[in-house]
Amino acid sequence: MIYLMLLILIITIGLFVWGKFTPDIVALISMLSLYLTGILTPTETLSGFSNPTVIMIAALFIIGEGIAQTGWTALAGKKFVEWAGKSVPKLLVIITLGAGVLSGFVSNTGTVATLMPLTISSAWSIGTLPSKMLMPVAFGSNTGGLLTLTGTPPNIIASNALVEAGFDGFSFFEFALIGIPLLLVALLYFRYIGYKLLPSNKTNNKPVNIESTLYNWIEAYKVHDGYYRLRVRSISPLINTKLEAWHFEKDYNVSIIRIKRRHPNVLKGIAQFEEFPVPSTDLLYHDIITVKGDAKDINKLMITFRLGLLPLEPITTDELKHNLINQEVGMAEVIVNPNSILVGRKYKVGDYFKRYGIQLLAASRNNKPLLEKEITVKVGDAFLIRGTWAHIEDLKEQNENLVIIGSPEGMAKNVESLSPKSYIALGALILMIIFMVFKIVPGSIAALISAGVVLLTGCVPISKAYKGISWTSVVMIAAMIPMGIALQKTGTAQLIASALVDYLGAIHPILLLGGVFLLTTTFSQVINNSATAVLMAPIAILAATSLNLSPEPFMIIVAISASTAFLTPIGTTTNAMVMTAGGYKFMNYLKVGAPLLLLFFIISLILVPIIWPF
Repeated sequence: MIYLMLLILIITIGLFVWGKFTPDIVALISMLSLYLTGILTPTETLSGFSNPTVIMIAALFIIGEGIAQTGWTALAGKKFVEWAGKSVPKLLVIITLGAGVLSGFVSNTGTVATLMPLTISSAWSIGTLPSKMLMPVAFGSNTGGLLTLTGTPPNIIASNALVEAGFDGFSFFEFALIGIPLLLVALLYFRYIGYKLLPSNKTNNKPVNIESTLYNWIEAYKVHDGYYRLRVRSISPLINTKLEAWHFEKDYNVSIIRIKRRHPNVLKGIAQFEEFPVPSTDLLYHDIITVKGDAKDINKLMITFRLGLLPLEPITTDELKHNLINQEVGMAEVIVNPNSILVGRKYKVGDYFKRYGIQLLAASRNNKPLLEKEITVKVGDAFLIRGTWAHIEDLKEQNENLVIIGSPEGMAKNVESLSPKSYIALGALILMIIFMVFKIVPGSIAALISAGVVLLTGCVPISKAYKGISWTSVVMIAAMIPMGIALQKTGTAQLIASALVDYLGAIHPILLLGGVFLLTTTFSQVINNSATAVLMAPIAILAATSLNLSPEPFMIIVAISASTAFLTPIGTTTNAMVMTAGGYKFMNYLKVGAPLLLLFFIISLILVPIIWPF
């Protein structure tokens, strides 16, 4: 049975290295092989799909999507780029360090799920490729887990194993004594060596550059022409009246685009913005109204209704962007097809169409802006529309004879302004952290609760939440968990471990420490790091006590080496999560991870016996 187990393990690793099949398919083949050969029962074979870790990973993807959809990812990415300037090495250090520090308090998978979207966005923004940044994020999060007791499961397993054996466990920040040096080593490695070894894979996950897209639209359609912001002064007759009472379109040839309330009142139902004013919209004192019209018409409007002009000149492109687009409301470009029912109809620029939930901002024909107020639609006309992101997506799906240019969903993720839902999504993430740090509920339940908050509050629509989950990673992890069960069930792991430890222990404690490290890291490359720690912890304690040595340095080594799965994409969930997004192959992990693993091995054997003597 042991030889059969070894054969399946070798073939599985070979298929991963070959790269002919996707990782999830290889994992499924391996899982089924363990069942068909009689090594595992049906329950054991399918146990990965009910494993709390797998459920937690899926929930973390949803939480990460919530952070991305509500603006935090775009905002953080913008800050990262600002801090890094045009320096790719600086961005690499910032992202790796951020992953390391965050993973000390959030799970490694949670860290990667949160940072992966902004890493991709930042990489493209600064002129490099995601494949140059994503693996450092994964490795940085694995290393950062060594900063605290709860940073990664192997730390807890090692500490609990000591307590169960009658020794004192590790304190919350004790792991940082070795975790900080190793994180610094990882930073220096990727800054000067690892970056050169990372592949330059061109992936199709380039985010929409919302700044340049909006700028191009504003210039092409002359959107900035005729846009002004007017303030309702205390002497204005508009105060406490409805929009429909004044016939702005008919009598003044001016369109009302947007109203900002200077004095919003949630209790009275007055929102901060009226994104799409309708005839029944109330006008209040100190409102800031965005309007479109000719200068002479705007002047007439200001004099008649005693309005103030903000600023004294038409608003700039950047101001226009912040006036017309945010987390809830976006813009898109639409092309009219020959079969469209819009052909031949007349529409006014600035009109809001309730049926579609969109506003017509501008129009273009033959690549030239149409500046007249009323437009008769022709085939091939292009419109710049404004509406909620959801309505724009609906328009894209429901109207076959209208072509939506670009990706509204991609643009929505790259709006860095924040909304109330942004703070709800952030609160959900913080809630998960609190639950995990104080062990109020199991990690998987904490992640599910937070994911539920994100979904129920509408931070992420359910349809988009499912799209945000990397199912390839989830299926691969679920299908590989039975491999760890099989290694332990057949006695393969125990047989190899016992022989190696017995041989090295008789020579010198340092050699035994090195043997425990190498054996643990070998297992961690192919099985779950928690399973590796569970397997190695009792063996390491037994070996140490039999030689009258302190088990503490050996348990620290188990925790460290269980988190050094740098050689394969299946060693940790974080490695698997970045594989598709970075376009990585099996050999990329081996090439980049081997030198880092060697550095960790040397540093650990030097520092651990000094900090935790034998």
